[in-house]
Amino acid sequence: MQYSIANPEEISAVLGPVVVIIVGVFLLVVSLAILIITAVVYCKIFHKAGYNWALGLLALVPVACIIMPFILAFGHWPVLKELEELRRRQ
Repeated sequence: MQYSIANPEEISAVLGPVVVIIVGVFLLVVSLAILIITAVVYCKIFHKAGYNWALGLLALVPVACIIMPFILAFGHWPVLKELEELRRRQ
């Protein structure tokens, strides 16, 4: 039997596309996980602020995710409105 040692160029020609696919799939999974976590966090923040939780899904929209922190920072939260009304009643 005669064994031949593969040429390094042949190995890289075969493994190159496989490595690119593996890295691409890994980056896609990580990106999707980050997007889902971000959306869940924003949903929770909007819910605790008294807004509809579904506004957190706007984190998936590119322009809206820039505007959302401004709404949270400078908007009048429904929870605070309710608290003011309860304080006025007492």
